[in-house]
Amino acid sequence: MSYKKSLLLPCDVENLRRRSVADLDPEQHHHVPRRPSQTDWLCVGPQYPELGAVETPSPDSSAHYFCQYTPKCFLTVPRGGHASLRSTPSRCGEEGWHESTTKTTIRAENEVEAQREANNYKFGFRKWKGNVTEKPIEDRSDVIKGLYSDLSIVKPQEGPVVTFGNIVYVILFGWWISLSYFIICPVMFLTIFGAPYGKLCFKMALYFMWPFGKSIEKAGDVVKRSIAKPPKCEVIPEERDSDNSKDRVSDKDTRPLLISTPIPIEIPVPEPSARKTSKHWCRISTCVWLLLGYPVLAVVHSLACVLSWLLVFPIPVAKMNARTLTVVLLMAPEDIQIHSLDKQTLAYETRVILCCYQAFNVYYYKYTVQGINIFALNMLPLVLFTLIVGYTDREHNFCSAEAKFATAIASIIPLSYYIGMGIASISAQSNFAVGAVVNATFGSITEMTFYITALLQGHNAKTKCYEEVVKSALTGTLLGCILFVPGICMIIGGIKHQEQRFNSRSAGVSSALLFISVGGVFAPTLFSKTFGNLMCESCTNIPSNASVAFICKHCHYDTSSADPQLILSHIEPLVYTISVLLPSAYLIGLIFTLKTHSHIYDIHISDVQGGHAHGGHHVVHWSRWRALGVLIVSTILMACCADLSTENIEPILTHSCISQYFIGVTVLAMVPELPEIVNGIQFALQNNISLSLEVGSCIAVQVCMIQIPLLVLFNAFYDVGFVLVFSDIHLWASIFSVILVNYIFMDGKCDYFQGTALVVVYLILLALYFFAPSPRSC
Repeated sequence: MSYKKSLLLPCDVENLRRRSVADLDPEQHHHVPRRPSQTDWLCVGPQYPELGAVETPSPDSSAHYFCQYTPKCFLTVPRGGHASLRSTPSRCGEEGWHESTTKTTIRAENEVEAQREANNYKFGFRKWKGNVTEKPIEDRSDVIKGLYSDLSIVKPQEGPVVTFGNIVYVILFGWWISLSYFIICPVMFLTIFGAPYGKLCFKMALYFMWPFGKSIEKAGDVVKRSIAKPPKCEVIPEERDSDNSKDRVSDKDTRPLLISTPIPIEIPVPEPSARKTSKHWCRISTCVWLLLGYPVLAVVHSLACVLSWLLVFPIPVAKMNARTLTVVLLMAPEDIQIHSLDKQTLAYETRVILCCYQAFNVYYYKYTVQGINIFALNMLPLVLFTLIVGYTDREHNFCSAEAKFATAIASIIPLSYYIGMGIASISAQSNFAVGAVVNATFGSITEMTFYITALLQGHNAKTKCYEEVVKSALTGTLLGCILFVPGICMIIGGIKHQEQRFNSRSAGVSSALLFISVGGVFAPTLFSKTFGNLMCESCTNIPSNASVAFICKHCHYDTSSADPQLILSHIEPLVYTISVLLPSAYLIGLIFTLKTHSHIYDIHISDVQGGHAHGGHHVVHWSRWRALGVLIVSTILMACCADLSTENIEPILTHSCISQYFIGVTVLAMVPELPEIVNGIQFALQNNISLSLEVGSCIAVQVCMIQIPLLVLFNAFYDVGFVLVFSDIHLWASIFSVILVNYIFMDGKCDYFQGTALVVVYLILLALYFFAPSPRSC
């Protein structure tokens, strides 16, 4: 057996061993990982004699692989068969569709994430895309690592610093931050003692006008790390030689199998010795600065930090202002040096106090704090503002009722996110029974809170208008979840992946339950049309022409006029019967998909040796008790926001020129489902259209089989006048939508054209509701 010599530092050998497939194209995640062939060896050439030597096995030693890796947990979801989990060296996307097989492979970093992914494929469980455990920063992509940078490292930067985002920074932030320094500068010079800080203000004014491509350093305190470039290996195909060419064989044994290309490996330089504590705090100039200059600049930087943080995408501006306020402005002025970065500086990595290349980054929508998405975190102040203003300004002296309604509805969005993350966190860390109870208890709490508060508000106001709004919201949720959610996911996923496949068997189960749901929910409506009297508010005819029939307006079926006891003796028993049958059908669906026919959704988790997946060390964002506390607090806040929204919706219902039907099927129905829509879109982007479709179907089934029976049960104990009889527009729109979506789901394939069809139909129905006259009770 022959061995080839290559040169590396001993500390770098392990890093190269772990780079098994780190350089694969992330867009090629749909390919099945192949076993390395005899030519796929990692060989290092002799280009770097200063890096030491390490032995690399030759291609003949096929029993020992040079490249090693840490196994990841992979969930294999079958399409009609049992699933298995396997470890693979592929570091590609989270999911790939294999056209040659009927399986979908999903990567899970650890056992908790594996349980979360498994729960996504369980019928009746809320689908959640975000991670519930903390992923080590070193395992993330370079783009994500850049989001969490503290702006203290100067790295080789590609591309110019004059970008559109940086120019926008000057317009939005740079000029007035710089102006504040120019104003403070003469003030510090006039105090005489504060002259050093006046010079600092002048330098900082120029810096904040255009901070890109510049660095703030502490004099004599710069740590540099040089960048060496050992080789990156590429495969050279082995040539086919005839058996009689022995001379060529000897030449092949001596020439390298791989060509190397440079990649940067950092060789750390020891940290400098600790410096003595500065004595500038005892100076008179520092006291003058802390009294006259720093407070004003603290307000300026705090304002810039808050504004840029709330806008999300300019978060680097927030980091830059926060670091300036907490570090730079508290240093001795003579220790602060500002340098422009040149090519020599960019040749090595440098640790400085502050360095920023770009003000805007579009990837900051992925930024999380303790697992909480940045948008949900930034909307928490809106929740507090809504509650404070809503319950203190009852007379609408400072804020109108319409504004309070808008803020209350918007506050439901982050609370829905926290409820969803809490459910996912508890379910991923618990057994099936606990997860099922949590999903059944809190899965519909967002919608139920609003519906019950609206019915109570209508009962107290002695009007049926709120009941019609609740029915419109129920129908709007049903239509949005079976038309808009799958439609928009098909469009976005189809644009990226052209054609997507999904589990037609699981979709068939959801379709069957949708048919049962719609048939049960609208059965009392059909009953009332069959046995009720057609009542019209006004009928006219032409006296001179007896052949012309009466012209009647505002006609409806009235059950009470025909027989006052018809509702009590026939419709109410029918409603109660349906309210028992629908949850029973839902329970049968759970038993069918999770017990007797679990192979439809079943996920078997195992490691390389065939055992159960253990994953690696993980830290959960929320423990079970913390997640439970978040669920309880979010539910209470949700009830308060729902109460404020229904309390302040009355002016919109009575004075708005928009139909109450339209308000119910759009704003009140779809705003609480925005986190679910985002989850569905993320699944579609990762070629997991099955879960995207399940997101909408699961909500639609729960509306009909859980939420409506619960409303009937609530009305039975506390009579708020809720009768399960819908308007004609709700009846025919729902029936048509269910038929259409079942037709789309038949072949197990979808593309952006089918998604466009669903979205267009949804928009047509919204136009129908927009131009519809207001309900009689409103």
